[in-house]
Amino acid sequence: MGLDIGGHYDVPDWPKMGPSLLIATALILAIRTAKWSPISRVHESNRDLEVEIEYASHLAGRVLSALVVRKPEIFTSKRVPWYQANDDDAPK
Repeated sequence: MGLDIGGHYDVPDWPKMGPSLLIATALILAIRTAKWSPISRVHESNRDLEVEIEYASHLAGRVLSALVVRKPEIFTSKRVPWYQANDDDAPK
């Protein structure tokens, strides 16, 4: 029994969304740490910065997920075939 392509459907192209997630995370981090004074940045513990990075990536991921669900057309997508059984090869 063979399979034929029954059609295609569009799905988000996740590997191409990586740069979007990176840029969004960097922007959130920049906005959240812009209030830090230059002197305090030198003395801030790495833990505080790690917490901010973690929060920024979490927030950017949530926003991206919500947008993909609600507005998938604004992102690049790829066509994925769906298959159906080929009845020509079925035993008679």
